[in-house]
Amino acid sequence: MLNPKKISNFNNNCMINKFNQSTFQHICDNLAQSDADLVRIIEAHGYPPMWSRPNKFETLVHIILEQQVSLASALSALNKLRERVQEITPARVLLLTDEEFRACYCSRQKTAYIKYLAEALLSGQIDLNTFEQMPDDEIRTQMIMLKGIGNWTIDVYLMFVLQRADIFPIGDLAAVNALKRVKNLPKETTREDILLVVGQWQPYRTVATMLLWHFYLSERHK
Repeated sequence: MLNPKKISNFNNNCMINKFNQSTFQHICDNLAQSDADLVRIIEAHGYPPMWSRPNKFETLVHIILEQQVSLASALSALNKLRERVQEITPARVLLLTDEEFRACYCSRQKTAYIKYLAEALLSGQIDLNTFEQMPDDEIRTQMIMLKGIGNWTIDVYLMFVLQRADIFPIGDLAAVNALKRVKNLPKETTREDILLVVGQWQPYRTVATMLLWHFYLSERHK
Protein backbone atom coordinates (compact mmCIF):
# COMPACT_ATOMS: atom_id res chain seq x y z
CA MET A 1 0.00 0.00 0.00
CA LEU A 2 1.34 3.43 -0.90
CA ASN A 3 1.91 5.32 2.32
CA PRO A 4 0.40 8.80 2.22
CA LYS A 5 2.91 11.48 3.04
CA LYS A 6 3.14 15.19 2.94
CA ILE A 7 4.82 16.39 -0.24
CA SER A 8 6.99 19.45 0.07
CA ASN A 9 6.19 22.49 -2.03
CA PHE A 10 8.78 22.68 -4.77
CA ASN A 11 10.44 25.88 -5.82
CA ASN A 12 8.49 26.90 -8.92
CA ASN A 13 11.51 28.36 -10.64
CA CYS A 14 13.26 24.98 -10.43
CA MET A 15 10.36 22.60 -10.84
CA ILE A 16 7.68 24.04 -13.07
CA ASN A 17 9.52 23.18 -16.28
CA LYS A 18 11.97 20.42 -15.35
CA PHE A 19 12.41 17.38 -13.16
CA ASN A 20 15.42 15.25 -12.24
CA GLN A 21 16.35 12.01 -10.55
CA SER A 22 16.20 13.50 -7.06
CA THR A 23 12.68 14.93 -7.51
CA PHE A 24 11.11 12.29 -9.77
CA GLN A 25 9.57 10.04 -7.11
CA HIS A 26 8.38 13.04 -5.09
CA ILE A 27 6.50 14.25 -8.15
CA CYS A 28 4.99 10.76 -8.63
CA ASP A 29 3.75 10.91 -5.04
CA ASN A 30 2.49 14.46 -5.52
CA LEU A 31 0.46 13.35 -8.55
CA ALA A 32 -0.83 10.25 -6.76
CA GLN A 33 -2.14 12.31 -3.84
CA SER A 34 -4.83 13.76 -6.07
CA ASP A 35 -5.41 10.83 -8.46
CA ALA A 36 -6.42 7.41 -7.17
CA ASP A 37 -5.75 5.82 -10.57
CA LEU A 38 -2.08 6.80 -10.39
CA VAL A 39 -1.92 5.49 -6.82
CA ARG A 40 -3.07 2.11 -8.12
CA ILE A 41 -0.32 2.06 -10.75
CA ILE A 42 2.36 2.67 -8.10
CA GLU A 43 0.83 0.13 -5.73
CA ALA A 44 0.67 -2.54 -8.44
CA HIS A 45 3.90 -1.91 -10.30
CA GLY A 46 6.08 0.39 -8.21
CA TYR A 47 7.58 3.63 -9.44
CA PRO A 48 8.41 3.95 -13.14
CA PRO A 49 11.98 4.34 -14.36
CA MET A 50 12.96 7.94 -15.02
CA TRP A 51 13.65 7.41 -18.69
CA SER A 52 16.34 9.78 -19.97
CA ARG A 53 18.69 10.15 -22.93
CA PRO A 54 21.72 12.37 -23.60
CA ASN A 55 21.32 15.59 -25.57
CA LYS A 56 23.16 14.66 -28.74
CA PHE A 57 22.65 13.90 -32.42
CA GLU A 58 22.57 10.13 -31.87
CA THR A 59 19.59 10.49 -29.56
CA LEU A 60 17.56 12.37 -32.17
CA VAL A 61 18.53 9.75 -34.77
CA HIS A 62 17.26 7.11 -32.35
CA ILE A 63 13.94 8.93 -31.90
CA ILE A 64 13.55 9.29 -35.68
CA LEU A 65 14.16 5.55 -36.06
CA GLU A 66 11.46 4.90 -33.45
CA GLN A 67 8.79 6.67 -35.49
CA GLN A 68 5.95 4.22 -36.27
CA VAL A 69 7.98 1.05 -35.58
CA SER A 70 8.68 -1.11 -32.54
CA LEU A 71 11.33 -0.02 -30.05
CA ALA A 72 13.24 -3.22 -30.77
CA SER A 73 13.35 -2.53 -34.52
CA ALA A 74 14.55 1.03 -33.94
CA LEU A 75 17.29 -0.11 -31.58
CA SER A 76 18.43 -2.75 -34.07
CA ALA A 77 18.80 -0.07 -36.76
CA LEU A 78 20.63 2.23 -34.37
CA ASN A 79 23.07 -0.52 -33.44
CA LYS A 80 23.72 -1.24 -37.12
CA LEU A 81 24.53 2.43 -37.66
CA ARG A 82 26.89 2.33 -34.69
CA GLU A 83 28.66 -0.68 -36.17
CA ARG A 84 28.99 1.09 -39.50
CA VAL A 85 30.33 4.49 -38.31
CA GLN A 86 31.55 3.66 -34.75
CA GLU A 87 30.27 6.98 -33.43
CA ILE A 88 27.03 8.45 -34.74
CA THR A 89 27.86 12.07 -35.55
CA PRO A 90 26.47 14.40 -38.24
CA ALA A 91 29.71 14.37 -40.23
CA ARG A 92 30.05 10.58 -40.17
CA VAL A 93 26.51 9.72 -41.19
CA LEU A 94 26.69 12.13 -44.14
CA LEU A 95 29.53 9.98 -45.53
CA LEU A 96 27.20 6.98 -45.80
CA THR A 97 25.59 6.09 -49.09
CA ASP A 98 21.89 5.30 -49.40
CA GLU A 99 22.87 1.63 -49.85
CA GLU A 100 24.78 1.70 -46.58
CA PHE A 101 21.78 3.23 -44.82
CA ARG A 102 19.57 0.46 -46.22
CA ALA A 103 22.02 -2.12 -44.89
CA CYS A 104 21.44 -0.53 -41.47
CA TYR A 105 17.67 -1.10 -41.75
CA CYS A 106 16.98 2.59 -42.44
CA SER A 107 14.11 3.26 -44.81
CA ARG A 108 14.55 5.71 -47.67
CA GLN A 109 12.36 8.23 -45.84
CA LYS A 110 14.20 7.98 -42.53
CA THR A 111 17.54 8.14 -44.31
CA ALA A 112 16.47 11.49 -45.75
CA TYR A 113 15.36 12.70 -42.30
CA ILE A 114 18.65 11.72 -40.67
CA LYS A 115 20.69 13.41 -43.41
CA TYR A 116 18.60 16.58 -43.18
CA LEU A 117 19.06 16.69 -39.40
CA ALA A 118 22.82 16.17 -39.76
CA GLU A 119 23.05 19.04 -42.23
CA ALA A 120 20.95 21.30 -39.97
CA LEU A 121 23.31 20.68 -37.05
CA LEU A 122 26.49 21.14 -39.09
CA SER A 123 25.20 24.37 -40.65
CA GLY A 124 24.20 25.80 -37.28
CA GLN A 125 20.53 25.92 -38.20
CA ILE A 126 19.86 24.34 -34.82
CA ASP A 127 22.06 23.96 -31.73
CA LEU A 128 21.08 21.26 -29.27
CA ASN A 129 23.05 22.84 -26.44
CA THR A 130 21.08 26.10 -26.63
CA PHE A 131 17.82 24.15 -26.35
CA GLU A 132 18.64 23.34 -22.73
CA GLN A 133 17.94 26.94 -21.71
CA MET A 134 15.04 27.64 -24.09
CA PRO A 135 11.28 27.46 -23.36
CA ASP A 136 9.40 24.46 -24.73
CA ASP A 137 7.44 26.48 -27.29
CA GLU A 138 10.56 28.06 -28.78
CA ILE A 139 12.23 24.65 -29.09
CA ARG A 140 9.13 23.26 -30.80
CA THR A 141 9.03 26.20 -33.23
CA GLN A 142 12.62 25.54 -34.31
CA MET A 143 12.41 21.76 -34.48
CA ILE A 144 9.10 21.55 -36.33
CA MET A 145 10.80 23.24 -39.29
CA LEU A 146 13.08 20.22 -39.77
CA LYS A 147 12.07 17.60 -42.30
CA GLY A 148 10.88 14.45 -40.55
CA ILE A 149 10.57 16.07 -37.12
CA GLY A 150 6.96 16.21 -35.97
CA ASN A 151 5.28 16.86 -32.65
CA TRP A 152 5.70 13.28 -31.37
CA THR A 153 9.47 13.41 -31.96
CA ILE A 154 9.67 16.81 -30.28
CA ASP A 155 7.58 15.59 -27.33
CA VAL A 156 9.90 12.61 -26.76
CA TYR A 157 12.95 14.87 -27.02
CA LEU A 158 11.54 17.35 -24.50
CA MET A 159 10.54 14.58 -22.09
CA PHE A 160 13.50 12.19 -22.27
CA VAL A 161 16.36 14.52 -23.10
CA LEU A 162 15.53 17.89 -21.55
CA GLN A 163 13.36 16.51 -18.70
CA ARG A 164 10.63 19.08 -19.33
CA ALA A 165 7.94 18.34 -16.77
CA ASP A 166 4.67 19.25 -18.46
CA ILE A 167 4.43 17.37 -21.77
CA PHE A 168 1.73 14.90 -22.80
CA PRO A 169 2.52 13.19 -26.14
CA ILE A 170 -0.95 13.07 -27.63
CA GLY A 171 0.42 11.24 -30.69
CA ASP A 172 1.82 8.35 -28.63
CA LEU A 173 -0.50 5.34 -28.91
CA ALA A 174 0.93 3.55 -25.88
CA ALA A 175 0.35 6.57 -23.63
CA VAL A 176 -3.14 7.22 -25.00
CA ASN A 177 -4.22 3.57 -24.78
CA ALA A 178 -2.83 3.28 -21.25
CA LEU A 179 -4.77 6.42 -20.28
CA LYS A 180 -8.00 4.96 -21.65
CA ARG A 181 -7.49 1.75 -19.67
CA VAL A 182 -6.47 3.48 -16.44
CA LYS A 183 -9.31 5.99 -16.63
CA ASN A 184 -11.82 3.53 -18.15
CA LEU A 185 -12.43 5.83 -21.11
CA PRO A 186 -14.30 4.71 -24.24
CA LYS A 187 -12.15 3.75 -27.24
CA GLU A 188 -13.72 6.58 -29.23
CA THR A 189 -12.69 9.27 -26.72
CA THR A 190 -11.64 12.32 -28.73
CA ARG A 191 -8.26 14.02 -28.71
CA GLU A 192 -9.85 17.08 -27.13
CA ASP A 193 -11.37 15.05 -24.30
CA ILE A 194 -8.06 13.28 -23.69
CA LEU A 195 -6.29 16.62 -23.35
CA LEU A 196 -8.92 17.71 -20.85
CA VAL A 197 -8.36 14.56 -18.78
CA VAL A 198 -4.58 14.92 -18.69
CA GLY A 199 -4.90 18.61 -17.92
CA GLN A 200 -5.54 17.68 -14.28
CA TRP A 201 -1.88 16.57 -14.07
CA GLN A 202 -0.42 19.96 -14.91
CA PRO A 203 2.35 21.01 -14.37
CA TYR A 204 3.70 17.42 -14.26
CA ARG A 205 2.12 15.73 -17.26
CA THR A 206 5.47 14.26 -18.33
CA VAL A 207 5.85 12.34 -15.07
CA ALA A 208 2.20 11.22 -15.24
CA THR A 209 2.88 9.95 -18.77
CA MET A 210 5.85 7.95 -17.51
CA LEU A 211 3.49 6.35 -14.99
CA LEU A 212 1.15 5.48 -17.89
CA TRP A 213 4.01 3.97 -19.92
CA HIS A 214 5.09 2.02 -16.84
CA PHE A 215 1.55 0.64 -16.51
CA TYR A 216 1.40 -0.20 -20.22
CA LEU A 217 4.73 -2.05 -20.24
CA SER A 218 4.09 -3.84 -16.94
CA GLU A 219 0.67 -5.07 -18.05
CA ARG A 220 2.00 -6.16 -21.44
CA HIS A 221 4.75 -8.24 -19.81
CA LYS A 222 2.29 -10.16 -17.66
